[in-house]
Amino acid sequence: MAEHPAATIVELLERAATRFADRPALALRRDDATSVEWTYAELFHRSRLAAWRLRALGLEPGDRLLTWSPSMPELPAVYFGAMMARLILVPLDLRMAPEAIERIVARSGARHLALGTGRDAPDPREAGLEHFPTTSLEALAADPEAEIPADVDARVAAWQKPRPDEIWELVYTSGTTGTPKGVMLAHDNVMASVALCHRILPEMEHRTVSILPLSHLLEQAIGTFYVLDVGASVLYVRSRNPRVIFDAIRSRRVTAMIFVPQVLDLIWGTIEREAARTGRAAAFARLRRVARRLPYPARRRLFRRVHEQLGGELRLIVCTAAFLPPSLQQAWEDLGVVVIQGYGSTEAGFGTCTTRRDHGLGTVGRAQPPGECRLADDGEILLRGPQLFKGYWDDAEATAAAMTTDGWYRTGDIGRFDADGRLVLMGRTRDIIVLPNGLNVYPEDIENALRVAGLRDSVVVETAPGRIEAVVLAPGPAPIPQGGEAPTATSLAVERDPAVVRAQIDAAVKRANATLGISQRVQSWRLWPDDDFPRTHTLKVRRDQVRAWAAVDAPLPVTQGEDPGHLG
Repeated sequence: MAEHPAATIVELLERAATRFADRPALALRRDDATSVEWTYAELFHRSRLAAWRLRALGLEPGDRLLTWSPSMPELPAVYFGAMMARLILVPLDLRMAPEAIERIVARSGARHLALGTGRDAPDPREAGLEHFPTTSLEALAADPEAEIPADVDARVAAWQKPRPDEIWELVYTSGTTGTPKGVMLAHDNVMASVALCHRILPEMEHRTVSILPLSHLLEQAIGTFYVLDVGASVLYVRSRNPRVIFDAIRSRRVTAMIFVPQVLDLIWGTIEREAARTGRAAAFARLRRVARRLPYPARRRLFRRVHEQLGGELRLIVCTAAFLPPSLQQAWEDLGVVVIQGYGSTEAGFGTCTTRRDHGLGTVGRAQPPGECRLADDGEILLRGPQLFKGYWDDAEATAAAMTTDGWYRTGDIGRFDADGRLVLMGRTRDIIVLPNGLNVYPEDIENALRVAGLRDSVVVETAPGRIEAVVLAPGPAPIPQGGEAPTATSLAVERDPAVVRAQIDAAVKRANATLGISQRVQSWRLWPDDDFPRTHTLKVRRDQVRAWAAVDAPLPVTQGEDPGHLG
C-alpha cells in the first residue's frame, strides 16, 4: 500500500497504473475458449477512453449511469471511467426481476445504460428497456477511433477530479415488492473498507478468480479496488459450474478467493464427492480430524492432492454476505486454508471481521478502528465509522429510520459478544420467533444444527404460535446455479426416491433435535419442491417467499414428515 493512502478510487487506479503498469490486471475467458487480458496501463487507458465517450454522449457530472452486465474487464473500466467523468453509477444485477429494474430506473432518474455483451448478457427488452439510451461496454472501452483525440489521456487527466465525499454509486435494494432504496456510496466510504483490507489481509502475492457479480459491493471493494491497489491479477469466470471454477483456480494458481457461503459450499461438495467416488471418504474424514491438530502448512501438505487440484497456492478465503456455517469453515481450515469472515452490508461496508490470527469458528470478529460496533438494548447490532453510507437517494425518511439519533446505523441483525469480545450473529430482527412463553428462538441456530446433522439447507419458520417447522431441500448435490451443468437424471432419480428422502430427512431432524434446547426443537418438516430456494443476487435465501409458501392453508404437494418425539 502507498505510504499515503489514496483519497478516492480514481486516485487508487492512477497510483496502481503507475506502480504496476506492465503487470496483468484483468482477464476473461470468453465462451469460445479465447481470452483477453489487460495490463494495469491498458486498464487505465481504456478507463479514460470510457470517460471521454460517456461525456461525449452528453452525460454530465451527477448524472446516473445504469450498468447491466456479466463480469468482464470492460465493466470495471466503465466504472472507473464513470468516476473520472463524475457520473453516479447504478449497477443492476443479472438476477434482478424486471419489475425491480423498472422501479430502480424510475427512482434513480438514470439517463443512460451501459450494457454487457456475451452469451449470458441481459436482454433490455425483458425489463422494458428496449428504447432506453444504451451503449455497449465494449464500445465504451474499445480502441480509439478517429474521433477520439490523440491526447485523450491528458485531456481526461485535466478534468476536475472527484472529491472524497462525492457520491459515485447508488446500490439499490431489489425493490421486488416495494420501493427500492438507493444506498449512496462516496469514495471515502469505500476507501475506508479498502484500508481495512490492507490491515487485516496478509501481505502476499495475490492471484484471484472472480466469480461474484461486480454489481455487489463486496466484489467491487475487495475483488476490484483492493486487489488492484496491491498489484494483483483477476480472472473473471462467469460460470458457477464447479469444474469450470476448479479449472480456473488451478490454471491461475490462485492464492486467495472471495466467496459467499453457498458457492464455498458448492466447491466443498465437489471435493467430498470426489473423495466418495474414489472410495476415500472414510480416509478423508480421518485425515481431517488429524489435520485439525496440525499447523496450517502441515495441513496443506497432508492434503497436497486436493491442493494440486486447486493450483497448489490457495491459502486464504474471504467469506461474507450471508451466514457461514461453522462446519463449512472448519472443513476448509482442515485443508490448511484460512477463512476470514466479514460482516456488514452495503450501507455499512465491513462492520466487523475476523483476521488471519483470530478466525475462530462461529464469530464474525471485531470492529476494526476507526469503525465501531455495539449492541442496542434489544440485541440489535449497531455500526458506526467512516465506511457508513451517505444515506438513501432521495429518501430522507428511510435514511432517518436507518440511523440512531447519535449516528449509529441500525443493521436489523441481532447479535451477542462472546467472552473474548467477538461478535456472534444470531439472525435478523424480523426473523426471530417469539414463543408464547416469551422465549426468543433464532432460526439460524436451528438451521445450522440441521446442516451439521446432514441437511443441505433449510429455512426454519413458525407456522402456528409456538410451532417450529423446517422447510428443507432434498439431500444430494447442491444445485449449480446460473447455467451450470445439472446432476444427471439417474442421480436425481435416486436422490428423489420418496422413501429414501423421507428417511434421510427424518433422521437428520432427530439428530439435530438431540443437540437443541427444548424450545428450539423442530416439530415437523416440509420438503421444498424445487432444487434450491429462491435467492437474492448475493445468494441469500429469500425467506419471505419460503414463509409465504409454508403458510398456504391448502394441502401442499410435498412429502411432510413429523418428528414423533417432539410434537407439542
